[in-house]
Amino acid sequence: MNLRIPSLAALLLTTSCLHAAEKPNIIVILADDMGWSDLGCYGGEIETPHLDALAENGLRFTSFYNAARCCPTRASLLTGLYPHQAGVGHMAASTPFPGYQGKLNRSSATLAEVLKPAGYATLITGKWHVGSGAGHEPLDRGFDRFWGTPTGGGVYFKEALKVRPEIRFKNGRETIDPPDDLYVTDDFTDRAIEFIEAEKGKPFFLYLAHIAPHWPLQAKPDDIAKYKGRYDTGWDAVREKRFARQKELGVIPARSILPPRDERAKAWEQMPEAKRKDLARRMEVYAAQVDSIDQNLGKLVAKLKELGQFDNTLILFLSDNGCSAEPGPGGFSRGRKGAPIGSPESYDSAGLEWANACNTPFRKFKIDTHEGGIATPFIAHWPKGITAKGQLRRQPAHIIDIMPTLAEIAGAEYPQQAAGKKILPMEGASLLPVFAADTAIPRDLFWEHQGNKAARRGDWKIVTRAKEPWKLYDLQTDPTETTDLANKEPEKPPNSPPSGKPGPTAAASWSSAR
Repeated sequence: MNLRIPSLAALLLTTSCLHAAEKPNIIVILADDMGWSDLGCYGGEIETPHLDALAENGLRFTSFYNAARCCPTRASLLTGLYPHQAGVGHMAASTPFPGYQGKLNRSSATLAEVLKPAGYATLITGKWHVGSGAGHEPLDRGFDRFWGTPTGGGVYFKEALKVRPEIRFKNGRETIDPPDDLYVTDDFTDRAIEFIEAEKGKPFFLYLAHIAPHWPLQAKPDDIAKYKGRYDTGWDAVREKRFARQKELGVIPARSILPPRDERAKAWEQMPEAKRKDLARRMEVYAAQVDSIDQNLGKLVAKLKELGQFDNTLILFLSDNGCSAEPGPGGFSRGRKGAPIGSPESYDSAGLEWANACNTPFRKFKIDTHEGGIATPFIAHWPKGITAKGQLRRQPAHIIDIMPTLAEIAGAEYPQQAAGKKILPMEGASLLPVFAADTAIPRDLFWEHQGNKAARRGDWKIVTRAKEPWKLYDLQTDPTETTDLANKEPEKPPNSPPSGKPGPTAAASWSSAR
């Protein structure tokens, strides 16, 4: 028996969604380890004109959330479930515990498995990372076409495989030798365009999962050259400029406070001159990697316009987690000795200090459940379906909402069972009403990763890192989590209504009461 998603899509489309020729194409683009403020339309100085154009003619969400890290976010995005429900509560390693299988379980249905019966061609290029091996790769979970890496990233140029030889590229089910001139951001997009051009007579769903800008820092020389000298002023100046720009754009409230530089980071002026040169170079390459994502989006948009499909294509763009601080201050260098940072045989990371700037104005990083770990830029663009242009959406939303949104847009049925196995019901809510207006979705949201936990109810958020005490924040007055109210707010019962304020001693039971 199947459960039909009630359709609000008719309110947004000029004609019925039930005819395949009129159904919108759907593209979900996922960046990897990209900070909340890296895009121009979110306050950044990196040149992202194509993404900025989507924002200008579509919507930007200011409180959209992922699941804090790569594999859990991908699992949640693909299934509309929380990561543990889909079997990917941590990363790719398997354990005896059902929530930590390291691969999508069969109690979940993927976007491809839901949209395909509704008449969609299902396409994926890029990084999968929610299960590998027989029975667990994209073609086993509803996708028609796949080109990319079943496991993690860690490579941009072919030469990087010398450092990460375990990374495999596949075309469908066939393991392939990647092209000698590989640059993955370009290749993922080029293959996506090939897949789109091959589909005739029916709408398509494309999941384009980039590796960029995840370490290693590797970019094309011309892209790096664009940013030469741009970061010589250091991370403190970048944070301050981004913060000021964010207030001008309205993506953060004017009352917001910029938290102090992360306690593990030194002031830029305290770094030795030789070290500053190395660190500035790292950010130049990182910026070039983000720039490349934007260039490739421009190439994809140009193809959609050429094919006459741009106006009726929903494009969603987001990141899988906040910027990575791995392994700490200064970053790492693991490539060939003497290889310049950014070159094919280098293998470097940007480090904690630049990650702190990339996540402006938020605290903490990838893996954390403070805003710096779980907040993502989220852009929605669909000329035929979203009438609002250049507007902000401030209501909290989450990657669990993508499944019900796309199912409703596609007129698809979400299954209650498959192959005799019960499919868990979706956890999220359709965002179509939010596309139309800044409409509230009353519900609680939850996170857990590596013992880092959080829950949000309305404007109130509780959060803890591993075994640290719970902290309580009012995100309405303190969106950057600068003032812990756990000792000031009176206790509330854990079963209080969604509008209630959770008390500090009830925090643990409140966050687990679902």
